[in-house]
Amino acid sequence: MLNIDSARLWQSLLAMSQIGATGRGGVCRLALSAEDVAARRLFSTWCRQAGLSLESDAVGNLFARRRGRCAELAPVMMGSHLDSQPEGGNFDGVYGVLAALEVIRALNDHDVETRRPLEIACWTNEEGARFAPAMLGSSVFAGELPLEQALRAADSQGVTLAAALQASGCQGPRATPGPMPDAYFEAHIEQGPVLESRRLPIGVVSGGQGILWLEAELEGAGAHAGTTPRAYRRDALQAAAAILTQWENDAPSRYPQALWTCGQLTISKPSRNTVPGKVQFSLDLRHPDAAGLQLMANDICERIRSVAQARGIAARIETLWHAPPTPFDAGCQRLLAEAAARLGYPHQDIVSGAGHDAIVLARHCPSAMVFIPCLDGISHNEAESIEPEHAAMGANVLLHAVLARANAQDNAS
Repeated sequence: MLNIDSARLWQSLLAMSQIGATGRGGVCRLALSAEDVAARRLFSTWCRQAGLSLESDAVGNLFARRRGRCAELAPVMMGSHLDSQPEGGNFDGVYGVLAALEVIRALNDHDVETRRPLEIACWTNEEGARFAPAMLGSSVFAGELPLEQALRAADSQGVTLAAALQASGCQGPRATPGPMPDAYFEAHIEQGPVLESRRLPIGVVSGGQGILWLEAELEGAGAHAGTTPRAYRRDALQAAAAILTQWENDAPSRYPQALWTCGQLTISKPSRNTVPGKVQFSLDLRHPDAAGLQLMANDICERIRSVAQARGIAARIETLWHAPPTPFDAGCQRLLAEAAARLGYPHQDIVSGAGHDAIVLARHCPSAMVFIPCLDGISHNEAESIEPEHAAMGANVLLHAVLARANAQDNAS
């Protein structure tokens, strides 16, 4: 049976991990940084060596295409991203890009031609670590985020996406929104503990849970730490602490299926001996049900306003990003499951807790994902790790599912 070259895939992953290496086992490749550009450059070199044509669009998404017998047909697309968290791991995103490249290499090795063209997408700013929102590049490609709005997004230093694209040279002529592929497949590490705990090498992803990003600003009044009695204080940080503590205590019973995270909390103009007058904090809310996600968002917004009002503090809340729960295409899932079964790989259906470019694409074209385990479920962390055997198994499943889709005469799902 046709298989990918597992040693070549692993060596490609190791080579890519040197770009932006942190010295602590992980990588830092923020979107459109010098490190991200270097990773794209290496990937582009490998693509040219594999005989692929390259093209970029107005938001910096990079596409590598292999010709098919019927050039006029929409391609079957694979992909993921090369950007990382500030202290990220070696496999989040990059595994999907290089597994897709290895699919192409394996087809080249065995002179296998496909009916439809194949295309690899390397999406811009999937992580959202530098520019908000996450999945920015794929959202522009899909028409969910206007290009003009995306270009105005700024990082923590005030650098806009437009400026970063110009400085990096990653912007290209391909139009956005882009033409939808026939189907989209993405291989990824699970980023959770389920597959490893069940000793399963493959997860066929049924869909992604909903995600809502909120940003709250609380403004009280700065005051002297030694001369202002507690009754006279309008301490914005203490208000934020009360909100988050109350929510952590109350929400588990109210929303047992939900997850929430405060990943950023900033004191405006902090000083050791000044009562904090203004703070900003983020909230990442996740729920598998759309109504449950909205109910939870309404609840915490009301909690923020109530606590702030009781403490004489002004509250402003902004929704930065909303991705509804999204199911994956049944036909594409079936191709992944059938490929795993033919290869003799134990597998199960699984829901993605993380956001992915595939979830954006799934709202516009048939899409699906295949997961492989990661050590202890750890991701977004320099300790992120996978087994070479699992990397090869996920790529083999991707290979056979994509091949079946690309050669099908009727792709109605």
